[in-house]
Formats: sequence, structure tokens, C-alpha cells
Amino acid sequence: MSDTTEPRADSAPPEPLIRARGLRREYLGPRKEPFARRARMVALDDVDLDVTAGRALGIIGESGSGKSTLIRLLLALDRPTAGTVTIDGRAVDASAPARALHWLRRETGLVFQDPYASLDPRQSVGRIVSEPLRALGIENDHRARVAEVLTRVGLDPEMAGRYPHEFSGGQRQRVALARAIAHRPRILVGDEPMSALDVTVRAQILDLLRELSADGMTLVLVSHDIGVVQNLCDDVAVMTDGRIVEHGPTAQVLRHPAHEYTRRLLAAIPVIPGR
Repeated sequence: MSDTTEPRADSAPPEPLIRARGLRREYLGPRKEPFARRARMVALDDVDLDVTAGRALGIIGESGSGKSTLIRLLLALDRPTAGTVTIDGRAVDASAPARALHWLRRETGLVFQDPYASLDPRQSVGRIVSEPLRALGIENDHRARVAEVLTRVGLDPEMAGRYPHEFSGGQRQRVALARAIAHRPRILVGDEPMSALDVTVRAQILDLLRELSADGMTLVLVSHDIGVVQNLCDDVAVMTDGRIVEHGPTAQVLRHPAHEYTRRLLAAIPVIPGR
């Protein structure tokens, strides 16, 4: 028998659930004169990002820094000019037909910023929440699942027959969250999901997201509210001018920022103590 001890198979760091490499997104800007050439505008510039399964990542930065563009590329809602995205080792191809992206839609849920604009006013809440189940061809008892997720987000299942205009802003965002998790995705993405809510409702949605994170769901949260990121996210990525300039554990980055931009951002926005 050999005396050589083999290294443990689990000693290597886990592969990231989400991996982006060299992401770049350019757009053509407006013409400044009738016959002038349209200038290229860079929204995202050579971005690398890893997100580990089961962790919560916050993406912060000023408006126009590239946060929402990055989210759109991760979810194949837009095509990168250059670079790649993989989820659980599988390439994300935004040019693929919709059916070919069913696996990605199954893995991910998305909550938008505005609960008033993200829900179809012509559909009942029950139909809105069950939308991903129908779209992905998930064969189960849709009514039971709708009741389950409405309860999970703090709404009475009897509300499934109502319409969005009958709900407050906070309740609508709970409906949007219920829709995002109805198909049991592994990854939940929020693009400023609390910015349109008042302080009390924001705290309630934050508690719901914290519960989902504690249950092992991977969260990617775009937010201008550093206090939200500080209290919810394990890791934080700081963006400016289409680049990630700092990325690491939330407590480390917020307490000991290494980049000048991060220091300026923290100086401008109060941070809740205690994280």
C-alpha cells in the first residue's frame, strides 16, 4: 500500500455557479449631426465575475455604471459585444431560440424595479404567478403552487383571483417575487427590487429575500442602497464606468475599501452599522 496521501477531492474551491469572463457591451450613440457617424458607447468593459452557489451578491454603483447591463447579459436578455457567461458550466447564448434557453429560465428568476410596470394589469394574480410554470411546461398543480408561493411571500392565497390594481405597491412587489420563485429557480436576480418601495415595505421584502438566501438560493441583487446590500449580501461588487473595480466579502469591502471610487461611494452614502 502506498504511503502517499491523496489530496481530498473536496479541497479545491467550488466552481462558481455563475461565471462571466471578458464581458463587453457597446451601443451606437445618437447622431450629433445629420450626416455624422454614430459614436460607440461602452456600457460594459471587460467584466469578469464569479458567483458561488448559495451566496448572495450585491452589485452597487451609481446610475449608468453598468449594473443593469451586466444583469441583462447574465440572463441572456441582451447579447454581449464580447465575452462569455456560463451558469453551472453551461454556456449562456443570448442568440439562441427561446426554447433553447428554457434551461436558463428554469434556473433563474427575476424581480424588476417597478412593481407597477412589471405586472400585466389584465391578468389575475394567480395567472401572473403561474406564468413561469406554463411557459416552462412544468406539469404540476399550478393552483397549489400559486397558493404555496403567495403564502411564502406573506399574501393570502385567496388573493389569487384579484388583479394588480387592487394591491398596494408593496403587495405588488410580493406578487412579483412570488412569480420569480414559483418555478423553484436556483438563482434569484433583483434589479433594484426595493427602490420604489417605502421604508417599511422595503424592510419586509428584505426579510423575504433573507429567508430565501438562508434556504440556499443564490441571490444577485443590483441596488443603489448600500444599507440593503450590507444587511443581505455575503459579497459585493462595486461598478463604475462599466467596470467592476472592487469585489469581495461585503464586510471587508465596506469596512476596508481598497479602491478610491469605493471610498468615495461610501463617503457619500450612509452605511448601517453592525454588519
